[in-house]
Amino acid sequence: MRHRVAHRKLGRVTEHRIAMLRNQATSLLRHEHLTTTVPRAKELRPFVERLITIAKRGLAEGPGAGPIKTLNARRLVMQDLQDRAVVTKLFDELAPRFAARAGGYTRLLRIGFRKGDGAEVAQVELVGSEYNPRAKEEAAAGSGAATSAPTGVGGRLRAAANRLRGKKADAAAEGDTAGKKPSTRAPRKKKTEE
Repeated sequence: MRHRVAHRKLGRVTEHRIAMLRNQATSLLRHEHLTTTVPRAKELRPFVERLITIAKRGLAEGPGAGPIKTLNARRLVMQDLQDRAVVTKLFDELAPRFAARAGGYTRLLRIGFRKGDGAEVAQVELVGSEYNPRAKEEAAAGSGAATSAPTGVGGRLRAAANRLRGKKADAAAEGDTAGKKPSTRAPRKKKTEE
């Protein structure tokens, strides 16, 4: 019987499992999103949320708050996160972002099944980051595409399909002109054999 057994073993010994969770937590806090299997994601959520809660407690303003409380919170977080840059980001950016939130700092999105072994894969992301893999490309193309934005339902549908396929906004603009038939088109000539 598994009464009161709290966590999944994930097919690893304790030291390996803790090291894996620490590495995944570091990656999640650095990049604000992470793709992994569903059982690992479910184990990672409480691990990361505990770190964020400790960081929030270190930022709390009040009669007992001070540099000693902040230092203690940083030391507690540094037990699990060995990267100083990630700890700095956690205390400077992420903890103030979640200051008004009582919990639930992460979101788990199931994205399908892995091709090799059929394992169910999920994306874990921090709430409020809404990771977009093509954000930089769309921002750069957005300035030029604003003038040549497709009009009409068909143009918007073609642009959305191109975004899903991973094509750039330039390809979307070309797709709008490629889909239309020119009015002054000359008929093709058949080749004659000599």
